[in-house]
Amino acid sequence: MLFNSYTFLLLFLPLALGGFLLLRRSSYRLTVVWLGLASLAYYGYWNPDPGAPWSPQWLGLILGSCVFNFLIGRHLARHASRRTHPPSGKPPLLILGVIANLTLLGIFKYAGLFAKTAEWLGATGIPAPGFILPLGISFFTFQQIAYLIDAARGETEEYHFSDYLLFVSFFPQLIAGPIVHHKEMMPQFRMRGGIGWHRHLPIGFGIFAIGLFKKVVVADPSAVIANALFATAAAEGGRELTMGEAWTAGVAYSMQIYFDFSGYSDMAIGAARLFGIRLPLNFHSPYKATSIIDFWRRWHMTLSRFLRDYLYIPLGGSRRGPSRRYLNLMATMLLGGLWHGAGWTYVLWGGLHGAYLCINHGWIHLKKKFQLRSLPKPVAIGLTFIAVVIAWVPFRAGNFELDPAGTTGDALRASRSIFSSMFGFHGFEGLPDKAQRVIASRDPLLILIPAIACWILPNTQQIFARYRPTITRFTRPSPAWWQWRPTLPYALATVVLLVVIGRQFDKVSEFIYFQF
Repeated sequence: MLFNSYTFLLLFLPLALGGFLLLRRSSYRLTVVWLGLASLAYYGYWNPDPGAPWSPQWLGLILGSCVFNFLIGRHLARHASRRTHPPSGKPPLLILGVIANLTLLGIFKYAGLFAKTAEWLGATGIPAPGFILPLGISFFTFQQIAYLIDAARGETEEYHFSDYLLFVSFFPQLIAGPIVHHKEMMPQFRMRGGIGWHRHLPIGFGIFAIGLFKKVVVADPSAVIANALFATAAAEGGRELTMGEAWTAGVAYSMQIYFDFSGYSDMAIGAARLFGIRLPLNFHSPYKATSIIDFWRRWHMTLSRFLRDYLYIPLGGSRRGPSRRYLNLMATMLLGGLWHGAGWTYVLWGGLHGAYLCINHGWIHLKKKFQLRSLPKPVAIGLTFIAVVIAWVPFRAGNFELDPAGTTGDALRASRSIFSSMFGFHGFEGLPDKAQRVIASRDPLLILIPAIACWILPNTQQIFARYRPTITRFTRPSPAWWQWRPTLPYALATVVLLVVIGRQFDKVSEFIYFQF
């Protein structure tokens, strides 16, 4: 069930919220059970083949995963204080739990990748498995792995199963994050909205409306341009894109994924806030980043936190010298790329960002050693943005690899074609005449409008900063005249947003991170 669908907006959300309002003054357990059942209904509504009968197997998958991890986590938590660790320092049950979670993820997400890769390399007789990627499996798998590790460290409580089920399945963050931590969510569930709960309603609706606007009005139209140009680049025997078209494709997709993910993040924060719950910040104006290090502090922040705490630091982090740090950075980003999508172009994207991070850390070292000046902020932001746009090319091309009829060769061909055009190997021509354009119905230069908005406008969390929209606190809120207030002018502005959304709400499109 998509946030940008009539089913969610007009049926599910009013029912879930109405039931919560009726039950929040009753017993805590009843409220938690209601939200847990509502979240399972939200997840179970999904049917990968709308033409086929609905099947409960996907609901059984997440329930089975929760039961398995809850039982292991409870055992680990009970024995954490008196456990005698083996030489490796890792209890066998924890290793079993992590392997089981990664195996489940691997079967559904990566079995097809290896079969396609073998076929692309010339191997025959290897059948491609017919597994369907369950929604949100990448997110709830990482979330539960983190829980098991914390349980083994003695950092969890012995939660009731209904608490744990809600922690994993809470619908605003279930499908595409943020990857939440049990210490962030469990205390909030116990408060059931806290004192003055009614104040959360206008804040939640306002944030949700801005997110919906980003998705429907900005991200989806940008996708029209990006999809057509990438399809042209991937087509065998088709013409090569001009340099102008190649950069337009890269920037258009950069805008699409930015406002798609930013919109989803806002809608998740807004929907959770309706229930009095604050989610962790997951997206904080990443195109304003002055370096790649800064970019990863702003983009998919909870994933960056997970990779840092449960992968990069356990690998040794920066504690074993510069060479080992660079190796750990590269390994972390390669695995982060593979987490994003079951395709080798996603690994290439991760490798590019790993190389960027190594260069960034190397530059910091040189600056300190030779007392060099930092780049002017506009130059630093511009260089970072260009590097990110370049890296998005194989990421977007990964769609051709994820498609059931697609191949690794299709994705690599699209990446190679666009890179060649970007860097002038097919000439330095700008955008062609309208008669020869791939997109004749839209002016590609319109993508400059959202690009400029990324740099000059405050983000949603800054606009609502006085009401602390997320767990994360801001040190630099937006100017006072941008600060949202529950007043008539802001109510009218929200109505205007909804009218604009309604004029373009002609189809339902999935969020990009839903496929991960």
